Amino acid sequence: MATLQKIRNQAGVLVAVIIGLALLAFILGDMLRSGRSLLRGKQMEIAEIAGKSIDYKEFQQKLDELTEIYKMNSGTNSVDQKTLDQIREQTWQNMVRHYVMTGIYKDLGIGVSSDELFDMVQGNNISPIVQQLFRDPQTGQVNRSAVLQFLKHLETNGTAQQKAYWLFMEKQIVSQREFTKYNDLVSKGLYVTTGEAKQDVANKNHQVDINFIAKTYASVPDSAVTVSDAAMQTYYNNHQELYKQDAARRIEYVVFPVEPSESDKASTHQWIEKIKSEFASANDDVAFVNVNSDVPFDDSYYKKDELSPELGDFAFSGKVGDIYGPYKEGETWKLTKIEKFENLPDSVRARHILIRVTSQADAPKAQALADSLKTLIQKGANFATLAEKYSQDPGSANNGGDLGWFRRGTMVKAFNDVAFSAKVNDVNEVKTQYGIHLLQVTKRGKTAPNVQLATISRKIEPSSQTYQNVYSQASKFAGENQTEDAFNKAVAKEGLDKRYATIKEDQQNINGLKDARILVRSAFNNSDVGKLIVSYEGTPIFELGDNFVIAVVTGIQEKGIAPFSAVKDRVELAVRKQMKGDYIAKQMEGKSNLVALAAALNVNEKQAQNLTFNSYSVPGAGVEPAVIGAATTLGLHKVSNPIKGNNGVYMLEVTNIKQGTDTDVAGDKAQMMMTQSYQANTQAFETLKKESDIVDKRSKFY
Repeated sequence: MATLQKIRNQAGVLVAVIIGLALLAFILGDMLRSGRSLLRGKQMEIAEIAGKSIDYKEFQQKLDELTEIYKMNSGTNSVDQKTLDQIREQTWQNMVRHYVMTGIYKDLGIGVSSDELFDMVQGNNISPIVQQLFRDPQTGQVNRSAVLQFLKHLETNGTAQQKAYWLFMEKQIVSQREFTKYNDLVSKGLYVTTGEAKQDVANKNHQVDINFIAKTYASVPDSAVTVSDAAMQTYYNNHQELYKQDAARRIEYVVFPVEPSESDKASTHQWIEKIKSEFASANDDVAFVNVNSDVPFDDSYYKKDELSPELGDFAFSGKVGDIYGPYKEGETWKLTKIEKFENLPDSVRARHILIRVTSQADAPKAQALADSLKTLIQKGANFATLAEKYSQDPGSANNGGDLGWFRRGTMVKAFNDVAFSAKVNDVNEVKTQYGIHLLQVTKRGKTAPNVQLATISRKIEPSSQTYQNVYSQASKFAGENQTEDAFNKAVAKEGLDKRYATIKEDQQNINGLKDARILVRSAFNNSDVGKLIVSYEGTPIFELGDNFVIAVVTGIQEKGIAPFSAVKDRVELAVRKQMKGDYIAKQMEGKSNLVALAAALNVNEKQAQNLTFNSYSVPGAGVEPAVIGAATTLGLHKVSNPIKGNNGVYMLEVTNIKQGTDTDVAGDKAQMMMTQSYQANTQAFETLKKESDIVDKRSKFY
């Protein structure tokens, strides 16, 4: 009974403990899940701007949006890597400005109302962005009817893509106006007093001529001064801002190039020999070349002297269907077949009407105008009159569209091909990257025989077997040499060419390596000193272009102030320069005869004329602001004390003082205000960025 009672008495405690443990497990589990979520959030953080965490998803969304806008503007369906890098940088700059300035705008009450936006698009104060999009090239003014027509079309028949494009442009219009308002506030908060302007005019008017001597730091032997560790440490402690550094990695790497083997070379030659008979019997040479050649069919025509001597002799002594080759040019085997002969002019005279197409949205309107103008010309309308009115090529429109005489190859290919094959006075439509052209040839020059050739090209390239063989070599090297010590021993043993590089976190390329970004990212994120760099996929072998690369991190430089040990040599140079300055100054102190002092120091006395307080440099000395400051404040025939400058120690005497005649204080004041306003526009935002503690982690993702 006692035992049962004891259990009853303690049951409440036991149940409470069990419930407590269950709750603790639940809370811990939730915390752990939350921790994983928070950790994942930090892992996906691409930046921190003004205290705001930016994740990768948000940045990528903005990048995708800007990329689509670029495609619409350029009329392309894809972008190359270089362009994508530029768009990514623009996305970053847009995002930085947004997050840096949003709080500033809010504090200052800066904004753009819907009425103001309407005014910037359709009203009396058109935004520069709208002006650029809808400017009439003939008048230089905004085509307001075109703006209204576009917006009406957008509202009634606009596609989702067009609406997204315009929404983006509206955001840019608002952003630009807000930024302009901020810059105007800063500019109007600056003021130049009349006293400041008078002093500036006086500084410009005060001109001096001087005699001076200079003893350079380099002329003093290092043995003349003794630099102690204590002096260097003191200098380093007092000048740490000079030793700020970016994050960097020092790497050493070896390259296993993938090059065609002898077997690959023989195989390519055999292929070109084998296909010769098929090429000879082909009925459609254009299709045959496009299917079999590494280089698509070239429909250009060539004169004899535009071809190599051997190919020229063959082409102009043979007949259509004859084949030359196989022959080798560089690392390519070729077969060439005579396709056509034509008598073509060396030059033509032509005129055109250009209808520009700046985006896909403009294309239907431009095409409709081109068709209409072509119909009018064919019905007898005056080409020159229409060109003056409608052509958007300012270089030729005023001349009735006349381009004058031009030689073959001068114009872009599509324009050139039509111009040199068209009949005189025919009106032809040509589309180029500039827009739609209505082209009319008015005269043809003297004709000469030209030939069109069909060429099969096959580049000598490594086979898949060669790739596998080289990869096996690289794999064996990486597998057996995981550490820096083993890496170096293997390099020496195998006689490999070891290369060196110091790379920064945002670096895109490494000298001599193609598409090296993945190696740079991996060096910062997946490697320790003394170990092979491992990619995100877990392999130490990087395929960069036609190379397999294996690299090891040999040193890590963290962002911030460089440690004393890392910059000791630089500190020593700075301290030695200071001490040499003291050494030279001591030799000059108390002297007033520059001629005698120059002889004693074994230097030449020099002259400089017309120095003012605003002078940038001293003739014969270079950029020496301390010398200019002393010269313009010293009295006539006065000799200065020793002046420690950038390149040496100086003493000078003022030999002449002249006063200029500029009295335009008001003009100088206006110029100073303009300069300050410009500086405000360029420097205010940069200062805000600097104060926003921006942490850029893009290198983790791109």
